[in-house]
Amino acid sequence: MSRPDPAIITINPPLPTATDAPTSTPSPIRVYVTGAVHHPEQTFDLPFGSRVADAIDAAGGFTDQANKTLVNLAGILRDGDQAHVPSMTDVGTAQLPTPSGGAKILVNQATIAELQALPGVGPALAERIVNHRESAGRFATFADLDNVPGIGEATLEKWRNLIVFD
Repeated sequence: MSRPDPAIITINPPLPTATDAPTSTPSPIRVYVTGAVHHPEQTFDLPFGSRVADAIDAAGGFTDQANKTLVNLAGILRDGDQAHVPSMTDVGTAQLPTPSGGAKILVNQATIAELQALPGVGPALAERIVNHRESAGRFATFADLDNVPGIGEATLEKWRNLIVFD
């Protein structure tokens, strides 16, 4: 009686794979809600990317006197924005929810059509901005925008108060 030869077992661990670098997690934003909501004139901390509808919900929702037709519920909020809900009695003075400092272009989210609202931007330059953003990643500073062909210091100076990096 003899024993069989022992079996040789070879363990081949898988090859290492590249791990994606961690992405930055945007900070929550703080918005100020006024007007015809149940809890007006308060600030609320909301997740990055929140919309006007989220701010109104945080403020307890519309009151019976709210003029809902004048509120853009889909508007994207940024840190420091104010969302105002006019009442039915605010005839002639009602405004849409306005971000602090007026309307600005969110350069990391803007579509080609939205980018064309900037001075000196036509369809071709807007497309280059979007393509660069998709290939190189989000813009963090004006220096990042300077890397897009067709954008120089003079153009950036015109945009200084018109765009924001979210």
